Amino acid sequence: MIAIDPESRNEREIYKLLIGSVIPRPIAFVTTMTRDGVLNAAPFSFFNIVSSQPPMLSIAVQRSKGAMKDTARNAIDRGELVLHIVDETNVEAVNQTAASLPPDESEVALAGLTPVDSDIVSVPGVKEAKIRMECSLEQAIPLGGLAGTPACDLLIVRVVRFHLSDNIYNNGYINPIGLRPVSRMAGNDYSTLGELFSIERPQ
Repeated sequence: MIAIDPESRNEREIYKLLIGSVIPRPIAFVTTMTRDGVLNAAPFSFFNIVSSQPPMLSIAVQRSKGAMKDTARNAIDRGELVLHIVDETNVEAVNQTAASLPPDESEVALAGLTPVDSDIVSVPGVKEAKIRMECSLEQAIPLGGLAGTPACDLLIVRVVRFHLSDNIYNNGYINPIGLRPVSRMAGNDYSTLGELFSIERPQ
């Protein structure tokens, strides 16, 4: 067993240790809107559930050299966003939205995705996702970094509307086989659902 002191490694080395260890990671595809009404989008794999009552999720948006990314800035400005679950049918298009574009250009348009109006929030979602969740911003917490410059913005969001494809939702349950989710691994690697097995939880 190898023991590593994170203080002895640089940021890139620690990043590789984390993304290679915490696998697979679900991918949140997030749409936000700029103050000028441009629909921005980006995928994030530092993402998970926070609470079911009320329904809340977390997305950690890493900063670039201390600068806040468009997703975090837009979510904080408007207080809302739309979060989509990435699956095998849309992962290639979602990957295109990871390109570095200026804030006044839409990654949704670049990837050829179809905007769709939301019911509650003002930010559109995308039609190609089997699951999308309209969200309001609960908290934005700057975290990490050195010398007072945060390394990321942790967004805690509340789901205010679920949209689910008919062919994956039945009687309160989501069919994972129909969803065909895609998860993030390290480097350029992704994973599909793989083999399922069950273990009963002890009483």
